[in-house]
Amino acid sequence: MFGLLFIIIVGIAIIFYEPKLNKKSTVSSKKLAEKIDKLWDIAQDSIKNNKYLRAEKALLTILRVDERNANAYNRLGIIYAKQKAYKDAIECFEIAQSLEPSASSLHNAGLIYLETDNLEKAALAFEQAMTMESTVPSRHIAYAKVLQKLGRDEKAIKSFEKAVELDRSVQSLRILLDAYEKVGDKEKASEVKAEIDKMLTPKNIKSSIVASQHSSSQAQFKLPSRNIAQPIYKRHK
Repeated sequence: MFGLLFIIIVGIAIIFYEPKLNKKSTVSSKKLAEKIDKLWDIAQDSIKNNKYLRAEKALLTILRVDERNANAYNRLGIIYAKQKAYKDAIECFEIAQSLEPSASSLHNAGLIYLETDNLEKAALAFEQAMTMESTVPSRHIAYAKVLQKLGRDEKAIKSFEKAVELDRSVQSLRILLDAYEKVGDKEKASEVKAEIDKMLTPKNIKSSIVASQHSSSQAQFKLPSRNIAQPIYKRHK
């Protein structure tokens, strides 16, 4: 369940990422770009509405035109993972990683390995993901979960602590508290529990909400322009 939760979180991030498309000046290239645009819209809308078969068809059509599209493989992996087709999901994430190395592809693959108890591969995938991008708390938490299953509690604690350094939220602190309690570190568990209790006082909760609202009002989001590389006309298998 833990693995699937993170897959959903990562899936949301990928859904709202619009792949860049490189439109050519020729009429045929413009028509191709328009077709790809429509297919991405169909895939995005279908994933949001859990219409996985429709999304899969749209993505496979994109891959028939551009078989080296790493974003399409990543989205396919998300779809297969949600349907527990783990073998297909792993294949998609691994292809995406081979085409365009990214921390997200490695993280997604690691989550599938974790879900299927392929722990050594999961650990390696998360380690590689953190080497590429070490500032995402969920990567450290997922890695720590693998280490716990492997019985490497001391190393797992350090990874949980790193996640808290990056995101000192109640949720992260509770995960760290649980880790301390599992290894019997009562002193540190007590310190973390006191910090959580302090954060949950009405005054601090109100301040946190106000800060969050202010941050949201100031945030400006800009979707990247669409762009498509020179297409490869070869049927995707």
